[in-house]
Parts: sequence; C-alpha cells; structure tokens
Amino acid sequence: MNDAPERAIVIGASAGAIEALSVILPALPADFPAPILIVVHIPSDRSNFLSPLFAAKCQMSVREVEDKEPAERGIVYFAPSNYHLLVEEGGTLALSADEPVQHSRPSIDVLFESAAEAYGAGLVGVVLTGANEDGSSGAQAIASAHGTVIVEDPAGAYAETMPRAAIRKCPEAHVMALDAIAPFLLRELGRS
Repeated sequence: MNDAPERAIVIGASAGAIEALSVILPALPADFPAPILIVVHIPSDRSNFLSPLFAAKCQMSVREVEDKEPAERGIVYFAPSNYHLLVEEGGTLALSADEPVQHSRPSIDVLFESAAEAYGAGLVGVVLTGANEDGSSGAQAIASAHGTVIVEDPAGAYAETMPRAAIRKCPEAHVMALDAIAPFLLRELGRS
C-alpha cells in the first residue's frame, strides 16, 4: 500500500456546518494532495444530503464514505448519517454503528482519534462551529500524535461551544477565521 496518502485532513462540524464548509471546501483545488474526511452532526433519520450539495460547489471530488474503501488524495469524504467514521491502518476508511459518543453518531472524536493513530504527524485536524464539545478530545489526540490542529475562531463561529472546548483541550491549536483555513491547508500541504 505504498501509494496510500501519508497526509490527511479531518474536519468536524455541527451547528452552522454547511455555511462554514462552504467557505473552506470550494477554495481547494481538484488536485489537493490529501484526502479530506468530514464528520458533520446530522440527525440519524435523514439521508446524507451533504455529498451532492458539496459536489456541486467543489473542485475536488466529493462522496459519502463506503465501508472499507481506501482514502485517496483529492477526494472529500463525508461520514454517512448514523455511522461513526474511522481510519484504519494504511488509510482504509471504516464505518461503525457503535454507541454514540458525546451524544453523536457520527462522532468527531472517533474520527479524529482513529486518524491520529493512522496518520500521526501527517494529520491536520480542523474543528469548526458546533454547539457541543465533540472534537475536543480528538483535537488533543491529534496534537499528541504531533499532527496540526486548526480551530475556527469562536468569535466568528455560528456556534462557539465546540471551538472553545477544542481550544481549552488543545491550547497549541492554530485559531483562525474561516477564510484563512483553506489558504493555510494549501500552504501546509504544499501544491503537488
């Protein structure tokens, strides 16, 4: 599996997610050199509308995760509703119906913690707007694995609880406005 990406981006968002992601994802090029794995808290009884919504807005390919598929560069993956998204060794994506974490399935913490194990220092985690504390433990796990953590500036967030919780648990995080995140990701990963 030598062609598996050594770098990845993980993003977690809740209340206000569509607006926040609409600033970041369309600004990234089709040849972005890493997969982007996203958990958004959506009600379990709703089919996932996020993939078609963002496929129409983005230069990158966008799709909902299928169990046991490999993460590939240049693709945005959304976790399906009512399933945790995990990254296994070698960058394989897995879905789980385990119990909710922080009242959420999919859980941002579950994605971030498993991705930190898989990618280590090659991982960039992004915590966006949200009204609970999901993502804060995951941000801490990414930092502990020597990855990079970005948190949306709570002052500009639609819901500031999630960014504030992430900053409390991960004080070394880069705190930035939404419109600064895509340029940062491009600089961090370089154009390939």
